[in-house]
Amino acid sequence: LAQIVHPGTPMVYGAFTSNVDMRTGSPAFGTSESVKSQFASGQMARRYGLPWRSSNATASSVVDAQAAYEAEMAVWGAIMGGVNLLYQGAGWLEGGLTASYEKLILDVEILQMMSEVLQPLVVDEATLGFEAIRDVGPGGHFFGSAHTLERYETAFYRPLLSDWRNFETWQADGARTATERANTIWKQLLAEAVPPPLDPAVAEALDAFVARRKREITGRGA
Repeated sequence: LAQIVHPGTPMVYGAFTSNVDMRTGSPAFGTSESVKSQFASGQMARRYGLPWRSSNATASSVVDAQAAYEAEMAVWGAIMGGVNLLYQGAGWLEGGLTASYEKLILDVEILQMMSEVLQPLVVDEATLGFEAIRDVGPGGHFFGSAHTLERYETAFYRPLLSDWRNFETWQADGARTATERANTIWKQLLAEAVPPPLDPAVAEALDAFVARRKREITGRGA
Protein backbone atom coordinates (compact mmCIF):
# COMPACT_ATOMS: atom_id res chain seq x y z
CA LEU A 1 0.00 0.00 0.00
CA ALA A 2 2.82 2.41 0.83
CA GLN A 3 4.46 1.75 -2.53
CA ILE A 4 1.17 2.47 -4.32
CA VAL A 5 0.94 5.83 -2.57
CA HIS A 6 4.63 6.68 -3.00
CA PRO A 7 6.90 4.26 -4.89
CA GLY A 8 10.25 3.81 -3.18
CA THR A 9 8.99 4.75 0.28
CA PRO A 10 11.37 3.28 2.91
CA MET A 11 9.57 0.53 4.81
CA VAL A 12 10.10 -1.70 7.83
CA TYR A 13 8.15 -4.96 7.72
CA GLY A 14 6.60 -5.99 11.02
CA ALA A 15 4.22 -8.67 12.24
CA PHE A 16 2.55 -8.86 15.63
CA THR A 17 1.19 -12.37 15.67
CA SER A 18 0.69 -14.52 18.72
CA ASN A 19 -1.78 -16.94 20.22
CA VAL A 20 -4.47 -16.27 22.82
CA ASP A 21 -5.52 -17.98 26.01
CA MET A 22 -8.42 -20.05 24.70
CA ARG A 23 -10.02 -20.09 28.16
CA THR A 24 -10.27 -16.31 28.47
CA GLY A 25 -9.53 -14.82 25.04
CA SER A 26 -6.64 -12.81 26.48
CA PRO A 27 -3.59 -12.41 24.22
CA ALA A 28 -0.49 -14.37 25.16
CA PHE A 29 3.06 -13.22 24.48
CA GLY A 30 6.49 -14.75 24.83
CA THR A 31 4.99 -18.15 24.08
CA SER A 32 6.25 -20.99 21.92
CA GLU A 33 3.70 -20.03 19.26
CA SER A 34 4.70 -16.37 19.24
CA VAL A 35 8.35 -17.31 18.81
CA LYS A 36 7.45 -19.52 15.84
CA SER A 37 5.55 -16.60 14.34
CA GLN A 38 8.65 -14.42 14.80
CA PHE A 39 10.72 -16.94 12.86
CA ALA A 40 8.15 -17.03 10.07
CA SER A 41 7.84 -13.23 9.96
CA GLY A 42 11.59 -12.82 9.76
CA GLN A 43 11.70 -15.24 6.84
CA MET A 44 8.94 -13.32 5.07
CA ALA A 45 10.80 -10.04 5.57
CA ARG A 46 13.91 -11.51 3.98
CA ARG A 47 11.77 -12.84 1.14
CA TYR A 48 10.44 -9.32 0.52
CA GLY A 49 13.88 -7.74 0.95
CA LEU A 50 12.73 -5.51 3.81
CA PRO A 51 14.13 -4.80 7.27
CA TRP A 52 12.13 -6.59 9.94
CA ARG A 53 10.64 -5.26 13.17
CA SER A 54 9.72 -7.41 16.17
CA SER A 55 8.91 -6.88 19.86
CA ASN A 56 9.80 -7.81 23.42
CA ALA A 57 6.44 -8.68 24.93
CA THR A 58 4.91 -10.41 27.94
CA ALA A 59 1.37 -10.99 29.18
CA SER A 60 2.40 -10.98 32.84
CA SER A 61 0.72 -8.33 34.97
CA VAL A 62 3.66 -7.97 37.38
CA VAL A 63 7.44 -8.15 37.27
CA ASP A 64 7.82 -11.79 38.20
CA ALA A 65 9.29 -15.03 36.83
CA GLN A 66 6.64 -15.13 34.10
CA ALA A 67 7.55 -11.62 32.96
CA ALA A 68 11.22 -12.62 32.81
CA TYR A 69 10.91 -15.88 30.90
CA GLU A 70 8.32 -14.55 28.46
CA ALA A 71 10.50 -11.51 27.74
CA GLU A 72 13.54 -13.74 27.29
CA MET A 73 11.58 -15.91 24.86
CA ALA A 74 10.39 -12.87 22.90
CA VAL A 75 13.86 -11.33 22.61
CA TRP A 76 15.40 -14.69 21.72
CA GLY A 77 12.76 -15.23 19.02
CA ALA A 78 13.42 -11.78 17.59
CA ILE A 79 17.17 -12.28 17.46
CA MET A 80 16.94 -15.76 15.99
CA GLY A 81 14.47 -14.42 13.44
CA GLY A 82 17.01 -11.79 12.28
CA VAL A 83 15.38 -8.68 13.77
CA ASN A 84 16.51 -5.25 12.56
CA LEU A 85 14.35 -3.12 14.87
CA LEU A 86 13.18 -4.35 18.29
CA TYR A 87 10.12 -2.31 19.17
CA GLN A 88 8.64 -2.18 22.70
CA GLY A 89 12.08 -3.37 23.74
CA ALA A 90 11.85 -2.65 27.47
CA GLY A 91 9.22 -2.08 30.14
CA TRP A 92 6.25 -3.92 28.61
CA LEU A 93 3.69 -5.55 30.96
CA GLU A 94 0.15 -6.95 30.78
CA GLY A 95 0.11 -7.40 27.03
CA GLY A 96 1.11 -3.79 26.51
CA LEU A 97 -1.62 -2.26 28.69
CA THR A 98 0.90 -1.09 31.29
CA ALA A 99 4.61 -0.41 31.61
CA SER A 100 6.97 -0.74 34.55
CA TYR A 101 10.27 0.83 35.54
CA GLU A 102 11.29 -2.42 37.24
CA LYS A 103 10.46 -4.38 34.08
CA LEU A 104 12.49 -1.87 32.07
CA ILE A 105 15.56 -2.65 34.20
CA LEU A 106 14.95 -6.39 33.84
CA ASP A 107 14.63 -6.02 30.08
CA VAL A 108 17.83 -3.98 29.87
CA GLU A 109 19.61 -6.88 31.57
CA ILE A 110 18.12 -9.33 29.05
CA LEU A 111 19.01 -7.11 26.08
CA GLN A 112 22.57 -6.54 27.30
CA MET A 113 23.10 -10.26 27.85
CA MET A 114 21.72 -11.05 24.39
CA SER A 115 24.00 -8.39 22.90
CA GLU A 116 26.97 -9.95 24.66
CA VAL A 117 26.07 -13.37 23.27
CA LEU A 118 26.20 -11.89 19.76
CA GLN A 119 29.74 -10.56 20.19
CA PRO A 120 32.28 -12.57 18.18
CA LEU A 121 34.28 -15.13 20.13
CA VAL A 122 37.90 -13.98 20.11
CA VAL A 123 40.44 -16.80 19.87
CA ASP A 124 44.04 -15.64 20.05
CA GLU A 125 47.15 -16.10 22.15
CA ALA A 126 45.90 -13.79 24.91
CA THR A 127 42.47 -15.39 25.28
CA LEU A 128 43.78 -18.96 25.13
CA GLY A 129 46.27 -18.23 27.90
CA PHE A 130 48.60 -21.16 27.27
CA GLU A 131 51.47 -19.38 29.01
CA ALA A 132 49.34 -18.85 32.13
CA ILE A 133 48.35 -22.52 32.09
CA ARG A 134 52.03 -23.50 32.05
CA ASP A 135 52.91 -21.02 34.81
CA VAL A 136 50.14 -22.15 37.17
CA GLY A 137 50.77 -25.84 36.57
CA PRO A 138 48.89 -28.87 37.89
CA GLY A 139 47.13 -28.37 41.23
CA GLY A 140 47.42 -24.59 41.16
CA HIS A 141 44.74 -21.92 40.69
CA PHE A 142 44.41 -18.94 38.40
CA PHE A 143 42.87 -16.30 40.69
CA GLY A 144 46.26 -14.83 41.53
CA SER A 145 47.93 -15.25 38.15
CA ALA A 146 49.01 -12.21 36.13
CA HIS A 147 46.81 -13.33 33.23
CA THR A 148 43.72 -13.27 35.47
CA LEU A 149 44.58 -10.00 37.22
CA GLU A 150 44.98 -8.27 33.86
CA ARG A 151 41.54 -9.39 32.62
CA TYR A 152 39.17 -10.17 35.49
CA GLU A 153 37.37 -6.82 35.34
CA THR A 154 36.61 -7.03 31.62
CA ALA A 155 36.71 -10.74 30.74
CA PHE A 156 33.04 -11.44 31.51
CA TYR A 157 29.76 -9.61 31.23
CA ARG A 158 29.03 -7.73 34.46
CA PRO A 159 25.30 -7.86 35.21
CA LEU A 160 23.19 -4.84 35.96
CA LEU A 161 20.54 -6.69 37.96
CA SER A 162 21.69 -10.24 38.70
CA ASP A 163 23.01 -11.13 42.17
CA TRP A 164 25.60 -13.91 42.07
CA ARG A 165 26.43 -14.02 45.79
CA ASN A 166 25.77 -17.12 47.89
CA PHE A 167 22.55 -17.47 49.85
CA GLU A 168 23.99 -16.45 53.23
CA THR A 169 25.55 -13.25 51.87
CA TRP A 170 22.42 -12.38 49.90
CA GLN A 171 20.22 -13.00 52.96
CA ALA A 172 22.42 -10.91 55.25
CA ASP A 173 22.19 -8.04 52.77
CA GLY A 174 18.39 -7.91 52.95
CA ALA A 175 17.35 -10.90 50.82
CA ARG A 176 16.11 -8.58 48.08
CA THR A 177 14.47 -10.11 45.02
CA ALA A 178 15.36 -9.11 41.46
CA THR A 179 12.25 -6.92 41.35
CA GLU A 180 13.27 -5.13 44.54
CA ARG A 181 16.80 -4.62 43.23
CA ALA A 182 15.38 -3.26 39.96
CA ASN A 183 13.32 -0.78 41.95
CA THR A 184 16.49 0.53 43.63
CA ILE A 185 18.36 0.72 40.33
CA TRP A 186 15.78 2.77 38.40
CA LYS A 187 15.33 5.18 41.29
CA GLN A 188 19.07 5.72 41.50
CA LEU A 189 19.35 6.20 37.73
CA LEU A 190 16.48 8.68 37.77
CA ALA A 191 17.99 10.62 40.67
CA GLU A 192 21.36 10.84 38.91
CA ALA A 193 20.00 11.58 35.43
CA VAL A 194 20.87 14.93 33.85
CA PRO A 195 18.04 16.14 31.58
CA PRO A 196 19.11 17.23 28.10
CA PRO A 197 18.92 20.96 27.43
CA LEU A 198 15.42 22.06 26.43
CA ASP A 199 14.04 25.44 25.50
CA PRO A 200 12.04 26.73 28.51
CA ALA A 201 9.08 27.58 26.28
CA VAL A 202 9.02 24.04 24.89
CA ALA A 203 9.27 22.53 28.39
CA GLU A 204 6.41 24.74 29.57
CA ALA A 205 4.25 23.73 26.60
CA LEU A 206 4.96 20.03 27.21
CA ASP A 207 4.12 20.31 30.92
CA ALA A 208 0.87 22.08 30.07
CA PHE A 209 -0.02 19.38 27.54
CA VAL A 210 0.62 16.57 30.03
CA ALA A 211 -1.42 18.31 32.73
CA ARG A 212 -4.31 18.91 30.32
CA ARG A 213 -4.35 15.31 29.10
CA LYS A 214 -4.30 14.02 32.70
CA ARG A 215 -7.35 16.13 33.47
CA GLU A 216 -9.12 14.93 30.31
CA ILE A 217 -8.33 11.27 30.95
CA THR A 218 -8.98 11.12 34.68
CA GLY A 219 -11.51 13.91 35.04
CA ARG A 220 -9.47 15.28 37.94
CA GLY A 221 -6.96 18.04 38.34
CA ALA A 222 -3.31 17.20 37.65
